[in-house]
Amino acid sequence: MDAGRGTQDGSATGPDAGTSAPAEELDAAAEPARLGPGDRARSWDRLASERFDVVVVGGGVVGTGAALDAATRGLKVALVEARDLASGTSSRSSKLFHGGLRYLEQLDFGLVREALRERELSLTRLAPHLIKPVSFLYPLTKHWERPYVTAGVTLYDTIGGKSSLPHQKQLTRSGALRMAPALKRSALVGAIRYFDAQADDARHTMMVGRTAAQYGAVVRTSTQVIEFLHEVDRVAGVRVRDVETGRETDVRASVVVNCTGVWTDQMQHAAGTRGRFRVKASKGVHFLVARDKIPSDTGMILRTEKSVLFVIPWRNHWIVGTTDTDWNLDLAHPAATRKDLDYLLEHVNSVLVTPLSHDDIEGVYAGLRPLLAGESEETSKLSREHAVSRVMPGLVAIAGGKYTTYRVMAADAIDAAAEDIPTRVAPSVTDRVPLIGADGYFALVNQAVQLGKEHGLHPHRVRHLLDRYGSLLHGLLAMGDEDPSLLEPVPASSDYLRVEIAYAVAYEGAIHLDDVLTRRTRISIEYAHRGVDSAEAVGAQMATLLGWSDEQRDLEVRSYIERVEAERESQSVDTDVEADKLRVAAPDPRAPRLAALGTG
Repeated sequence: MDAGRGTQDGSATGPDAGTSAPAEELDAAAEPARLGPGDRARSWDRLASERFDVVVVGGGVVGTGAALDAATRGLKVALVEARDLASGTSSRSSKLFHGGLRYLEQLDFGLVREALRERELSLTRLAPHLIKPVSFLYPLTKHWERPYVTAGVTLYDTIGGKSSLPHQKQLTRSGALRMAPALKRSALVGAIRYFDAQADDARHTMMVGRTAAQYGAVVRTSTQVIEFLHEVDRVAGVRVRDVETGRETDVRASVVVNCTGVWTDQMQHAAGTRGRFRVKASKGVHFLVARDKIPSDTGMILRTEKSVLFVIPWRNHWIVGTTDTDWNLDLAHPAATRKDLDYLLEHVNSVLVTPLSHDDIEGVYAGLRPLLAGESEETSKLSREHAVSRVMPGLVAIAGGKYTTYRVMAADAIDAAAEDIPTRVAPSVTDRVPLIGADGYFALVNQAVQLGKEHGLHPHRVRHLLDRYGSLLHGLLAMGDEDPSLLEPVPASSDYLRVEIAYAVAYEGAIHLDDVLTRRTRISIEYAHRGVDSAEAVGAQMATLLGWSDEQRDLEVRSYIERVEAERESQSVDTDVEADKLRVAAPDPRAPRLAALGTG
């Protein structure tokens, strides 16, 4: 085994495990990759000294998916991201891995069929440790709706082919109220229960990125594209800046793939072209309330005048969302307003026996959907289909789509990029490549009680870890065996263990406090304190692991707290302009060194 590659349990034998070995030498089951602090220096050297077949710009789910797709085709790949993996749209979705029931009403059968096939693939083969079934209740408000909705849900159950999820169940009003006593009796005449799937989007995206690194891709965050390199009439690579140090280097490649979502237009302009499509940002806001605020055994999907509203079970909470409004302000930090929250409260309260109030809201997040602009300027009617364009020789752009279809989008992008790669490019194989942590997951679920006894953990804790790390669990337990204090809960955020903080730094590429509290864990939205009460303790732990000075540690903690305060303030005003002004005034550990170009 080469130095710098991981062991089967998710530990590593060197500082740069998984990223420097050729793809053909890697064993998918035995060599989970590591994105630790020691890897950054090696990755930088590789960017500067090697020539790549593909450079992917953007570390969201499509970018990491494209890196994985290219690497598993045997191509030499680098992925660069200005901020953190999933720092944009890919950590701020509805957390659903679904076909999109409402798209059937828009007759978008192709998109729904494709998404449902991807849902089944991830549930059963690619990421069963990360993608989970979830049930929803569809309340019927008029008797005549039942045959119409039943037909739609039946199509939804079958259009994607064979499904491992249960099919729909018809419910009377009394049956629905037994399942969801939170609902007003007057809010429905009956209901239909159906199943979909959900995922922690940020964690899933990070695992896709780690899997790409497992197969040889260079995956580097805090690495911003500041310029496109040209040779005659073609793009020949990018110039990047290390956001943490200010160093710059050229990265040469046969083709650059622009996977920057809402920043797609800006990146195309930076490359010297307008591109063939336009991307419009739509803001979606969600809030979280404690599970006991809505007594129900199932999630709910509610019709609104514009679209649908979801009430989604999420661990000890419900996620309520989403809004769908045009956004033309800061793309890095979209802000929720009081008006957004009022909209969500008004619609969910219309069906609840005990209404929710602003005081019940514990977490809030806002994200931007990268929609392909069409004839209609209403964001709810813009296309969720994706489009791929060879913008100019050496540059491919992809935009649109939905989270669930990331793998198909990634494959389409690399298919388009193949025209600029001088060697033969093999077909995509990612439909047969499980994400790291998937292999062995089901057996470990059956061993949760035994594992708990061996390591002094409640089986509930073991299952929590399995649903976040899968078979990589052994790596965390090994760290806990070496330092039992790591198996203690995170102060003020008891759903998480201190070992998860250590693992996030050592293996998952976390280099700032926000990376851990907002994306490697979801402390920032799952607790009423939004991570503030845990910031000092987590900051101190990360400081030890990353060698921060006292000044650096204090800056990280202060910046995080001020960010949370700014978000709370933005949620007290009514307009996007006011909220944006408050939000962008908050400090950002990466922002002072980010160039004007934006992202990537």
